[in-house]
Parts: sequence; C-alpha cells; structure tokens
Amino acid sequence: MAVFDTIRRMGIAENALRVMEEVNEACIKAGRSPDEVRLMAVSKFHEIAAVEAAADAGLLLFGESRVQEAAKKFTDFRERRPEAELHLIGSLQRNKARAAAALFDCVQSADRDEIVRELGRVTEGRAAPLPILFELNAGEETKSGYADEDALCAGVEAALGFGGLKPAGLMTMAPFTDDESIIRGAFRKLVKAQARLRRAFPECRWDCLSMGMSGDFNIAIEEGSTLVRIGTAIFGERR
Repeated sequence: MAVFDTIRRMGIAENALRVMEEVNEACIKAGRSPDEVRLMAVSKFHEIAAVEAAADAGLLLFGESRVQEAAKKFTDFRERRPEAELHLIGSLQRNKARAAAALFDCVQSADRDEIVRELGRVTEGRAAPLPILFELNAGEETKSGYADEDALCAGVEAALGFGGLKPAGLMTMAPFTDDESIIRGAFRKLVKAQARLRRAFPECRWDCLSMGMSGDFNIAIEEGSTLVRIGTAIFGERR
C-alpha cells in the first residue's frame, strides 16, 4: 500500500505540473497573460492524501461539492496549510448554508434566490463578507443555476440586501458535448451576462468568470475564463 500511495502521489504531482503548464500555454495561445487565469483543483470525492499531493505541487485552490465531505477533509489540512483556499462548487442545501459559510472562502454555486437569502441570513454581522458567484444555467435541464440574465439580476438584488455577502462573479458548466460551438455558446452566454451585470451593478466586482473543466478549459480560456476547475486531469478518475 505504501508503494502504491507513493506512486499515486507522484502521479498527481506530475499531473498537476502538466495541467499548470497546459493552462499557461492556453493563455499564451489566446493572447492572455497566465496571471489572468486561476487554476482550481477539484478535489471532490478524492482523499486528503490526493489533496496533499496537489498542494505539494503548488496548487492551493481547491473545489468541493459537499459541505460534510469538505469539512472532514479540510479542517486539519487548512490548519497545516493556512494559505490554501477552498470553494464550494456544488449545489447547496439551505440547512447546510451556515456550515458552508463558516468553512468555505467562496460559494461558487449561488444558483437560486432561496439559497442567496439563506446565505445572507447566516452571514449577518460577519466581519468580512462571504464572496459568492452566481451560477448561470448553460441550457441543460439537469443542471442547476439561474435560468437567464433577468433571473441573475434578481438574485444579485437579493444578495445586495445582505451586508454579509459579496457578489464576486459568475460560474457556469458547459453542456457535456463534443460540439465545440455549443460549448463556446455556453461560455459566451456567461460573458454576455457579466457585461450586463457590470452595467446594472457597477458597485460590485464581476471579475471572476469560473468556467472550463478538464475537457474544455482551453476553449473557456479563449472565451474569457478567469478560473478553470480541473479535477480528472489532476487526480484521475474517482476511486
């Protein structure tokens, strides 16, 4: 087992370094600075040893989809690695909102007014507002997220009623397809929404566009992503 663990840790470290290089190359190819795009290691469903291996390779931004799993994995880890940053990228249940606000540095999956209001309620009186990204549905019925720009604007209005929340950008997932035009269309939909929100809510910063995963991050970077979420290409298939 020890030999296997060592081999796997080395593999994750090699994968992480390769993905970092691929992201940098994608930025340069798109005429952008690599400093413009952050790389998130999506560690959901992977053990803490895998997280440690990625951190050793230089990745310190992680994404988790379940509050309880993240709490078990990251509580001790973040004491050892206070510089690490943890984002929630999965849909959040109302009864987990307080725990999520206490654990995560950012909630990327603010996908409906109900959860925005609950996060606002549980962060009341907070010294530093909780950054949230508003999730836009890319067009698939099976995915969560706000349906359109009008719904997004209503969600932002709701968030601005709470001093403990900080609108910080947008997030989406492209449809699972090999059709590049559909993928680009999903990402362009988010960029278009960003432009509208900048006009409608200039008091907020809308710099973060979280879009692009293992199979489509090159396209996402070309279309303006500032944060790509990579899981499989770093950690391999879920065990």
